[in-house]
Amino acid sequence: MLLRIDPGSTEPLFAQLAAQVRAAVLRGELRPGARLPTARDLAASLDVNLHTVLRAYGELRDEGLVELRRGRGAVVAAHAAGDLDPVHAAVAALVSAARARGLAPATTVGLLKDALSQQEDR
Repeated sequence: MLLRIDPGSTEPLFAQLAAQVRAAVLRGELRPGARLPTARDLAASLDVNLHTVLRAYGELRDEGLVELRRGRGAVVAAHAAGDLDPVHAAVAALVSAARARGLAPATTVGLLKDALSQQEDR
């Protein structure tokens, strides 16, 4: 798996890394039990601070997507992706409906974020 960062992005580097790993798990590219690069190796290969990678891994751990094990590094959790077929179908339907109405991707993402935050408030 190849991880990339965009230093010019407004999104923090740790968030970029976490999002890429999260997406790879959801797409099935990273299966449960798969080992992620060590934080030290990933930091060196991306030329970022070690703590940036550790923060990304910590965020993924807090979400339950990865397990951090001393001496073994970060491993994709056994229950990480689960059965996401219904979610993928719902997202595909959302994208189709948004495109049919001519909504910009940023608008669609904004609507989804609003809906998610409203669910958290309940």
